[in-house]
Amino acid sequence: MDSFFISTPIYYVNARPHLGHAYTTIVADSINRLHRLKQRQTFFLTGTDEHGDKIVEAARKNGQEPGEYTDRISRIFKETWPWLEIEFSRFIRTTESGHIKCVQRFLNMVYDRGDIYYGEYGGHYCFGCERFYTEKELKEGLCPDHLEKPSFLQEKNYFFRMRSYLEPLKKHILNNPDFIQPERYRNEVLGMLSEDLSDLCISRPKSRLTWGVELPFDPDYVTYVWFDALINYISALGWPDGEDFKNYWTGAHHLVAKDILKPHAIFWPTMLMSAGVDLYQGLRVHGYWTVKEAKMSKSLGNVVQPMDMVEKYGLASFRYFLLREMQFGLDASFSEEALVSRLNSDLANDLGNLCNRTLAMTHKYLQGLVPEKKVLLDEDREVIDSGLAALDEYVRLFEDFQFSRALNVLWSFVSRLNKYVDSSAPWVLYRQQDRDRLDTVMHVLLQGLRKIALHLWPVMPSSAEALLGQVGSGLDLKEVDLDLEAREWSGLPAGSRVARESNLFPRRELVLEQKTHQPLEKTDKPSRPQEDPQVQLEDFQKMKLVTGRVLGASKVQGADKLLKLEVDVGEEVPRQIVAGLAQYYRDSELVGKEVVVLTNLPPRKIRGVKSHGMLMAVTGGDNVALLTTTSRTEPGSRVS
Repeated sequence: MDSFFISTPIYYVNARPHLGHAYTTIVADSINRLHRLKQRQTFFLTGTDEHGDKIVEAARKNGQEPGEYTDRISRIFKETWPWLEIEFSRFIRTTESGHIKCVQRFLNMVYDRGDIYYGEYGGHYCFGCERFYTEKELKEGLCPDHLEKPSFLQEKNYFFRMRSYLEPLKKHILNNPDFIQPERYRNEVLGMLSEDLSDLCISRPKSRLTWGVELPFDPDYVTYVWFDALINYISALGWPDGEDFKNYWTGAHHLVAKDILKPHAIFWPTMLMSAGVDLYQGLRVHGYWTVKEAKMSKSLGNVVQPMDMVEKYGLASFRYFLLREMQFGLDASFSEEALVSRLNSDLANDLGNLCNRTLAMTHKYLQGLVPEKKVLLDEDREVIDSGLAALDEYVRLFEDFQFSRALNVLWSFVSRLNKYVDSSAPWVLYRQQDRDRLDTVMHVLLQGLRKIALHLWPVMPSSAEALLGQVGSGLDLKEVDLDLEAREWSGLPAGSRVARESNLFPRRELVLEQKTHQPLEKTDKPSRPQEDPQVQLEDFQKMKLVTGRVLGASKVQGADKLLKLEVDVGEEVPRQIVAGLAQYYRDSELVGKEVVVLTNLPPRKIRGVKSHGMLMAVTGGDNVALLTTTSRTEPGSRVS
C-alpha cells in the first residue's frame, strides 16, 4: 500500500492553542490532503502531551488536579482543530491507558537489551524545560530558553545508553540526505552529534514528581516526559502488532518546530534503534512565528489567537496566509496588516477578480454553460502549457514542504489567466459574434479555474470545494488524478452550469483592537483560566438559541464521527446540521429527539456537506450528552 503518515508534535497542555500550534497543525493537514489527492492512504496524527512538572504546576495555578486540568485543556485542542478545517485521523493523549501500556512495553524492551542503567547524576535542572543542562549549554549560567538560573539537582536516576547509538545515527543522516530537512537543520543535528553528548536521563523520582508513566521495572520512578511523549508516534498506530503500524509507519514523517529539534532528531531515533524499530522516513522542521520581531510569549502579551483571526478575516484567508507567508524552515513575522494585504491582493484582487469576471461572462455570453473548445490558437496553447507546467511544479514543491514557493507558482498562473482575459477580450468576441473563438477562450478560462480550485483544496478546503461547485464541478477524492491534471486540459464537461458570481474572497478592512496589557501580579491564588472570560448580557443575547426536533439522521460519507441531521427549528424548511455525534448516538436514537440549537452561526461546509447551526451538548471526559428539554416544546422556541 502506498501510504503516508504525518504527525504534529503532541502539544503540551500548559496553555491553550495559539498561532504556533495552529500553523503546525494546518501544515500537517494541508500536506495530508495533498497526499489524499494523490490517491495515497494517509494517517494524520496529532494530540496532547499531558505528563510532567509543568502540567502539575499549571494545574495547581488553576486550582485543579492534574487529571481534571489535562481533560479540560486537551478538549480545547481537540475541539479547536475542526473549526480550522483540520481533519486528523487520530487524536492521542499521553494519559490514555493504551499509550501508557505501550510506553512501558517499550521501556521493558530497551531495559532487557541492557540499554537502561541506574546511576547518580548531578546537574543544572530547569523545571520549565523539564531537563538537565550542561555548563556548555547554559547562557551565562542561565537556561537558554527561560533565561532563569536552573536548580542544581543531585539524584539517582535511570539512564538510556544513547551514546551507543550516536555513531549509527550519524551514518544514517549522512547516507540519507532527506532524513532531516531543510538542510540547515540537518547540519545543525550533525553539529550536535560532533559534540560530546551524554546518555539520556529517562526517569524522575516519585519523591518530587508522581504525575507520569511509572517505570515498569521500578515503581519508585516515573518516565521522563520526553521519553514518554515521543513514543506516541507508534503507540497511536498500535505498535508493535497493530494494522495501522504495519500499514503506515513505513511512510512516517514528523513535523516539528525548531525548538524541539534535538528530541526528535537525536533522542527519538536512538530510542527506536535500541528497541529494534525502523526509523521514520523524514523529519520536517519549521521556524518560529514572531510578532514585531519578538517570539510569541504570554508574558509579552503578543500571543496570536487563531480563532480571533478567523472570525475577523475568514478561515480561507488565514490558512492561505500562514502557508504563503512563511518560507518553511525560516522564521516569519505575523501581523494583521500583512494578512489583510495578502487577502486583498492575492485572494480578492487576483483570484476573486478572475472568478467573478469568468463566471459573469459565462452567464452574459453563454447562458451560464461551459462551452466546447474549438480551434486552439498559439495564445491558447501557451496559456494551457504554462498552466499544466505550473500545476506540476506546484504539486512537486508542495509535496516537498515548500508551500510558499508552491503557492507563488500557482499565483503566477492566476495572474497569467487574468492577462489572458484582457488579451483575448471575450466582450469583443461577443460583439463581433465570433462564437467559436469565444467558446474556446471561455473553455480555457473555466478549465483553468477548476484546476486552480482543485489544487487549492489542501490549503482552503471549504472555499476550494465551493469554487469547484461554482464552476460546475465538484470534488470526488476517489476520482482525482493529479498526474492527469498536469497533462490534460480537461475535467470540466461541456454543458456544465456555472454560478452567476463568486463571493468567496471579498475585500476586508483591517480591524485592530487596542489592548493594554497590565503586568501580572504574582499570587499564590489560582489564576482564572484564560479560556473562561467574563461576558456581558448583551453578548449572550446575540446568540439565538432555540429548541428543535431532529427529523432525520444519517452518516456523512467518509467520516466515521459525523452525522448529517435534519432539524426542525420552526422555519419553513428544516435546517441541515453536521454534528460529531456518531460515536455517541445511533441514527435511530436521534430521530424525534428535542435539542437546543444555536441558529445564528453562518453556514459552513464540513467534509463537503453544508451545515447551518450547532447543537448544544454537555461534554465530560469522553462522554457527550445533547442538551434537551424537560417537556415537549414547539420547534423554534427561544432559549433564554
